Amino acid sequence: MSDNYVITIGRQLGSGGRMIGEKLAGQLGISFYDRELIQLASQESGLGKEFFERADEKKGYSVFGGLFGIRGLMAEEPFSTYYLNNETLFSIQSDVIRKLADQGSCLFVGRCADYILAGKPQLLNIFITASLEDRINRVAERDNVPEKKARDVVEKADKDRAGYYNYFTNKTWGSADSYHLCVNSSVLGIDFTVDFLKNFVKRRFGL
Repeated sequence: MSDNYVITIGRQLGSGGRMIGEKLAGQLGISFYDRELIQLASQESGLGKEFFERADEKKGYSVFGGLFGIRGLMAEEPFSTYYLNNETLFSIQSDVIRKLADQGSCLFVGRCADYILAGKPQLLNIFITASLEDRINRVAERDNVPEKKARDVVEKADKDRAGYYNYFTNKTWGSADSYHLCVNSSVLGIDFTVDFLKNFVKRRFGL
């Protein structure tokens, strides 16, 4: 049995989840994957990154399970359209996640990694939330936009991520019973949340 352990982090936009994951992985000395998965899936499949960006969890899906087309990316004829199924792209990305998890201990942010790796013995699934005020303020500062615009961005991101996760996993995004641990980063702040999670991970995996 492999001694590799894997941490997955689901997160609300503006919760600091990506930052927490990156810092946690750095302190544990393990690999960190977020948007890097798009590049790796592209290399693995030979498809352009544009395909995976179109099917990324941050993009809204108006019709799940359907076909979408990208003109000119894979066809020699300028007016032809190459169609790929959303599930096919998800399957390719899932294969990449499984391979990376087998290669060494690592941390994945988003992309249903908790569902994809379900059944793996050394697995810890975490969800990061935060107060709505903190989330809006963080997005407003990051994007340099008014709070009203930041609120709209946050609400849309929640809808998109929930739609992506709920469709592909048949579970509920952000629901406590979908994860091993749910943490509100507003309680301790980013750095102390990282410290808390590091101690939790060490106890969970006997490090």
